[in-house]
Amino acid sequence: MAAALGSHVAPPLRPSPMKTSSIAPPSFKRTPKKKTTTTTNKKKQSSRAVDHHSTPLLITPVPTNPSPAPILPPEFFLVDALDLAPRLLGKLLRRDEVVLRITEVEAYRPNDTACHGRFGLTARTAPVFGAGGHAYVYLCYGLHMMLNIVADEEGVGAAVLIRSCSPVNGLKTIQERRGQNTVKPVLLTGPGKVGQALGLTTAWSHHPLYTPGGLEVLDGPEPENILVGPRVGIEYASPEHVSAPWRFAIAGSPWISSPRNTLRPP
Repeated sequence: MAAALGSHVAPPLRPSPMKTSSIAPPSFKRTPKKKTTTTTNKKKQSSRAVDHHSTPLLITPVPTNPSPAPILPPEFFLVDALDLAPRLLGKLLRRDEVVLRITEVEAYRPNDTACHGRFGLTARTAPVFGAGGHAYVYLCYGLHMMLNIVADEEGVGAAVLIRSCSPVNGLKTIQERRGQNTVKPVLLTGPGKVGQALGLTTAWSHHPLYTPGGLEVLDGPEPENILVGPRVGIEYASPEHVSAPWRFAIAGSPWISSPRNTLRPP
């Protein structure tokens, strides 16, 4: 709900983390090089070849036959949003063949001037006041579908915005939905991009994320290290909430949205 929960802010939030298949890395084709008799040109060709192969891929390989990850139970989400947010890092979002690993989140709590819940219970914000473990999807700027995971007990009004993810499965579908034929982080670094990659609409609000089918949150490996910092795009909020370190990301991951320079180790 940051950048999005911001201008189209959602209710106040409080703080509180299969079947996957590997994404085949894109194949690279070398451009045939003209033969030359000069030693200098041969060295240049060799150097270029090494540089070409040393270009790192940004998608982490996934085991081809991993054990199915279990769907997280309702109790997992019944905690303060500030507690839930960092615990969601590394967990998996699954809708049909598309599986995403959560890499960046923001917490929104009750009495939080950056949270949609600050407006009270309305037709739009009602999902935020539901029980933890449900989805809250809202339209931001009339363009972006923003996915939030409701936290805490029913009636509290708290949630965690999913800011960025990395692809685990269904890359082709993700690229088609995003309209971008790339494997670079720009594909999924931003809350609107995540919602688009999952093919979400506001009709997914209230959806229980702990039931099989539809949209699910599955268990995943806990990151070794995380980063924290202030949330994005909430300049309208009170100073203490603008500076609150309620944004969390997996340290070392390229799948993090901008700005990155405001994130620090806890």
